[in-house]
Amino acid sequence: MQDTRYRIVIIGGGTAGWMTAAGLARQLPGADYSVTLVESDEIGTVGVGEATLPHIKLFNDMLGLDEAQFMRETRATFKLGIEFCDWDRPGDRYIHPFGAFGEPWGGVEFQNHWLRARASGRAGAPFEAYSYAVAAARANAFELPDENPKSIRSTYSYAYHFDAGLYAEFLRRWATARGITRIEGQVNAIDRDATSGAITQVTLKSGQSIPGDLFIDCTGFRSLLLAGQFDVGWEDWTSWLPCDRALAVPCAHGGDFTPYTRATARPAGWQWRIPLQHRIGNGYIFSSNFLSQEAAQETLLAHLDGAALAEPRLLRFSPGRRALSWRSNCVAIGLASGFLEPLESTSIYLIQAAVIDLINLMPTPRMAKDGIDPRLADEFNRLTVMQYERVRDFLVLHYIANRREGEPFWDYLRHMPIPDSLAHKLELFRARATAPNYQYGLFARDSWLSVLVGQGVMPEGYDRLADTFDLDMVAARLDDFAGRIGSGVAAMPSHADFIASYCAAEAVA
Repeated sequence: MQDTRYRIVIIGGGTAGWMTAAGLARQLPGADYSVTLVESDEIGTVGVGEATLPHIKLFNDMLGLDEAQFMRETRATFKLGIEFCDWDRPGDRYIHPFGAFGEPWGGVEFQNHWLRARASGRAGAPFEAYSYAVAAARANAFELPDENPKSIRSTYSYAYHFDAGLYAEFLRRWATARGITRIEGQVNAIDRDATSGAITQVTLKSGQSIPGDLFIDCTGFRSLLLAGQFDVGWEDWTSWLPCDRALAVPCAHGGDFTPYTRATARPAGWQWRIPLQHRIGNGYIFSSNFLSQEAAQETLLAHLDGAALAEPRLLRFSPGRRALSWRSNCVAIGLASGFLEPLESTSIYLIQAAVIDLINLMPTPRMAKDGIDPRLADEFNRLTVMQYERVRDFLVLHYIANRREGEPFWDYLRHMPIPDSLAHKLELFRARATAPNYQYGLFARDSWLSVLVGQGVMPEGYDRLADTFDLDMVAARLDDFAGRIGSGVAAMPSHADFIASYCAAEAVA
């Protein structure tokens, strides 16, 4: 009997390919859709993305994964946020937490009450003292958030640090057990319809041909389908994000077993530190216009917690995105669609968002005959542009808000022109302490507040409705909130103890 299902073909594995396959396997009915993934073990993946955002838990929950099992098999740890060291000035540090700062009172956002109390000399603690996630991270403590929304222990969320290669393998096993067909091989030829230009099939070096109705490009920076076949151009953002190189190296454990990622500013970029159960992931993102590879490697290796476990691996990249991510019957996901440096751990999130948007806009089986409605591609492209541009603005904020004077790289960033969309956000915050609060995409109010206040960008005014509250009451509520956070965190187990009892991986031989 002829298979009449809508045929989806994914080219490329890795994190992008297998997250896509897993999402499709979970959400699309097998009676209507077939999904085939083509990958070659001979082609390597970038595979350095190990830090995530809380949205990944929603993705895993959507798949129905057992959290403890997933964490054991990927040697994962918990992540409450990202610590930024030396970004404002050397010696300064702050945490971008996964959670709220304070709570709104009387319809007025928390930062306005704090700013008013601060202006009156009544704010008893720095801004970060009103974040449960920050306090727990500083204490190297962790426990699962309370599900009762009235509890102060429900005011934070968490993400993971995991081995991205092991995560892809985990999803491969999960997806193939649920009907995804995996074919080993490399694409040798691509056939397209002479009239519509749509891809009709790919042929592998083995000679095997794989026909399809929708093709998903997960081939990384090569973008074998979208760029290679449809010549979709690249929108380069190097003028705003000048780092174009990364050196990555794992090292043995040492120092604190932190429930957070660390990003430390360096002379021509920044260094990441990501603690897994079995090792620490490290890397130096830098600009080749300001630093040589040799100097970058020397700096990276001099700032490891333990012995290096491999030679540093060099990655070259250009920040930006494809002009389109869906054209004809080809959709690019992951690095084939765009790349933004991992300063805020957004790489896996952007894959996840694209997978969910694709599922929501997936053509129906009858479109195999009628062709894909272009409105689906238009909406997917609109959402993708929104995602990338909002992340871009947030990343650029970290760079331009520095006060590291006398260093060529940082001086350039502080004075460079910025996107109009970011300039508008900064002007609004400086005037009235208003921060973006997106319902779709990244990042929401508390994320922006953490970086703005953390790097010394303080508003000139605040919401005047805050002045209607009794100042003694405001000061008392601030003290009470910070006190409750302190008491709660003091009772939490350490991150190491929680990992040991909840999801400890088997020792690596």
